[in-house]
Amino acid sequence: MRRINAMGKQILFLLFICSISIVYAEENRVIVGAERTAEYYPLLEGKRVAVFSNHTGMIGNRHLVDVLVGEGLNVVTIFSPEHGFRGNADAGEHVSGSIDPKTGIKISSLYDGKSGRPSDESMRMFDVLVVDIQDVGLRFYTYYISMVKLMDACAEHGRMVIVLDRPNPNGHYIDGPILDMKYKSGVGWLPIPVVHGMTLGELARMVNGERWLSDGRICDLTVIPCKNYTHRTMYELPIPPSPNLPNMKSIYLYPSTCYFEATPVSLGRGTDWPFQIYGHPNMVGYTFSFTPRSVPGAKNPPLLNKKCYGVDLTRLSNEEIWEKGINFDYVIDAYRNLNLGDHFFRPFFEKLIGVDYVREMIKAGKSSEEIKAMWHDDVEKFREQRRPYLLYEDISVPLKWDELNN
Repeated sequence: MRRINAMGKQILFLLFICSISIVYAEENRVIVGAERTAEYYPLLEGKRVAVFSNHTGMIGNRHLVDVLVGEGLNVVTIFSPEHGFRGNADAGEHVSGSIDPKTGIKISSLYDGKSGRPSDESMRMFDVLVVDIQDVGLRFYTYYISMVKLMDACAEHGRMVIVLDRPNPNGHYIDGPILDMKYKSGVGWLPIPVVHGMTLGELARMVNGERWLSDGRICDLTVIPCKNYTHRTMYELPIPPSPNLPNMKSIYLYPSTCYFEATPVSLGRGTDWPFQIYGHPNMVGYTFSFTPRSVPGAKNPPLLNKKCYGVDLTRLSNEEIWEKGINFDYVIDAYRNLNLGDHFFRPFFEKLIGVDYVREMIKAGKSSEEIKAMWHDDVEKFREQRRPYLLYEDISVPLKWDELNN
């Protein structure tokens, strides 16, 4: 009987420890802005509400739009970004407006082939715009550009903007040159580094504070911050933000492999490993190979149905990728292997990296470390420039993997 009692006590103790761990984890989990309904519902009551979101705008297992409509709030229109409201369109694909079949609300695509701004007619439909979308913190990732264009239209038309903030999975560091504005484009809209390390809420505050909207306009802006998040929090996205960023490895490699978009080299679109591999039919000396196919989210990928030889980066640890930041070793490797000289690069390359010296340094045989040294001052300048707009604990020096809050 004593033995049974002793075992029972041990079981009860273990159950107690488990329950404490569960409570602690729940109390310390990241709470995104959309979950903090008490903070923004009062701002929406009696208003005509527009929502800028896509498939990532979830509160638990329900979409923000469904939650707002379920609470009786008057959602009158939805604006959708690149990849569409359901997040399944190809990069840059023309996406037409439609009707959300679940709610009957009109969806206006910002990628319908026009200016990326809503029409005057659309602006007259609503009083307040709610932004809830998962970004990945890169200057060439287009969701922030759509947000800025909407902020600009709202500032012009006297509409309020509420940003429901979400963590930045690349929010732990700053890397890359500040965009030379002569290369401003649909993949680079603001004078910020490639990796800016800010959430969309922080970036929206900076847009206002630096007067980056047209004619120096100021947007009527409210940001609902996340709870239990800082720039040292390792945040794994619960939902892939777009079709070709299917996992955290692709998101960590994205700052280093996206430049292949401006070369003849495939970065794995049309495979199971987009942004995690690279190759070309004429690359030599590699045993790894892959063949891009037409798949949802990459209907006509570069080098479609052609066997490519190259490098598999999926074997790299997330820690190694994460701590190196932007790494030009991959582009340099392909450039030297193909031996195409300047024909390796397309004008889109400068739009992605944002400056003209990187192409020239690669052609001159410089290393990735030498290239990164060129933007050291840009990184430090931006670190100070962004400081007044941060909502979460700042990181003054690059973190190591084991310094993250898991």
